[in-house]
Amino acid sequence: MKFFKSSAIFASSFLMMYSIIAFSLQLFLMNSTKTMLIELTLFEMNSSIMSIPIILDPNSLMFSSIVCFISSSVMLFTSSYMSEDIFISRFVWIVMLFVASMNFLIFIPNLIALLLGWDGLGLVSFCLVIYYQNQKSLGAGLMTAFMNRIGDVAILLAIGWVMTQAQWDAMFMTTFPNYKWVIMMILLAGMTKSAQIPFCSWLPAAMAAPTPVSALVHSSTLVTAGVFLLIRFYPFLSKLSLFSTTLSIISASTMLMAGIAANFETDLKKIIALSTLSQLGVMMFSIAIGFPSLALLHLMAHALFKALLFLCAGKIIHSHANNQDIRKMSHIWTQLPISSTCFNIANLALCGFPFMAGFYSKDLIIETMLLNQNNYIMILMMMLATMLTASYSIRLSFTIFWSEMKQNTNLSLSDSDMEISAPIMLLASGAMFGGAALTWIFMPPLITPILNNQDKMMTLLLVFTGAWIAFIMFKTNSLKKTNMKNLFFTNMWFMSNLSNNMASKGMLNLSTSMFKFLDLGWIETMGGEGMFNQIINMTKMNEKTQMNKFNLLISMMLLPLIIFTMILVL
Repeated sequence: MKFFKSSAIFASSFLMMYSIIAFSLQLFLMNSTKTMLIELTLFEMNSSIMSIPIILDPNSLMFSSIVCFISSSVMLFTSSYMSEDIFISRFVWIVMLFVASMNFLIFIPNLIALLLGWDGLGLVSFCLVIYYQNQKSLGAGLMTAFMNRIGDVAILLAIGWVMTQAQWDAMFMTTFPNYKWVIMMILLAGMTKSAQIPFCSWLPAAMAAPTPVSALVHSSTLVTAGVFLLIRFYPFLSKLSLFSTTLSIISASTMLMAGIAANFETDLKKIIALSTLSQLGVMMFSIAIGFPSLALLHLMAHALFKALLFLCAGKIIHSHANNQDIRKMSHIWTQLPISSTCFNIANLALCGFPFMAGFYSKDLIIETMLLNQNNYIMILMMMLATMLTASYSIRLSFTIFWSEMKQNTNLSLSDSDMEISAPIMLLASGAMFGGAALTWIFMPPLITPILNNQDKMMTLLLVFTGAWIAFIMFKTNSLKKTNMKNLFFTNMWFMSNLSNNMASKGMLNLSTSMFKFLDLGWIETMGGEGMFNQIINMTKMNEKTQMNKFNLLISMMLLPLIIFTMILVL
């Protein structure tokens, strides 16, 4: 067991070392204003060049560094959290494959070679979601795999259409006869991977995976792949005017739907998953209004505090005998001071509280949106989503930390395990200072929008309004009533039913009826079993006929002899 546990610690050390090296290289390239492109040509066919390019630019290296920093913290957390699992070594190898696939996706800007990381994420995520090997995990894994296959098919179609351009690199793609179809396919691929409407139901279902996997998937790996794909290909995608309109409508609807659903949800991990969905909508909206660099900034800042949220949630769930219902949790801050403090730090960063990680990116996106005079309805939806983010975050903190005592008194909670507390505190420092550091590295001072005082204070006002609404709802217990409205919002506008039961129930009922009436009915009677019974009956008749003919022939042979003998006697 010591060897298996040490494999997670070794993986954590390796990832942390790589993260430091990547960060140092990123600072060097940014200081020297250089970008390195390494291209390995596989073969040439006519004018088409099949190659694997690896791009080393500040954005890619910084994102890769953050992914590996988070993965290192998650691996250290895993060494204690899953120490009782006899297959922890296998789990560590699968997670390392997952991180490697994400790095392939980050560093390869070629549409064909990118499939190495894109399909790798889809395949390995399926293995991780079904890790616990039960019916719920299998259902969630299949839903994740099938929805992501839609995006994979879209990428393959885009590759086929780009064949006329004879190269697939993101830096050199330009307009050609079928470029509109390619843009639509890349957009579809990004929507499925980042779980935008109507492909959003797999994201909360993927919570069936172990908590360390959830921390990786929802912070910096699987769900961010779609956003990163759109950021990478944005210069090409922006050539289609319909792209921005379509993406803004979809992303605004997604973040609004996820924000409302999170306010009604009672499963701790699903609330955090829905908050991820809401923030993915914010990133997509930033791309839609023409600011992919701000989307990347929010992507990296969000990764730090979202991983922290999941690790703290994992510690809380582990301490409550694997119970995830927030209605059965309370007064955790008295027994888990470190986890509670870090959880609230992550929540404040998520809300966009001043000088936390989320403030620097989300505030900038909202201010840029106001400055650029976008559609009034889109602005309203974005503001409402910001209020809802503060609302469900404060509701969650009030419910599990400061509500009346209602949990089992036999529980023994403690923050003494440093293998769990150390990565949580490491990520908490990222949630507090990561946003400022990323802004200092990537954003020149002149890029900050200059607005009047009312617009400048708008974001802060929205956050405090959302928090006040959550406090009022918490005091009045208005969310405890069960009715059709609550059911509609909890089920993500019935998106789960649309992508699962509603889509498959009719076909399953039809197949059951066909099985009963055809396979067990007419086809069985007229086919295999019927023919078998018919052959047996005919064989028996033939057998009887043959037996009777033998007796008849004997009789016919003896009858003339008897007659002839009687004639002679007479």
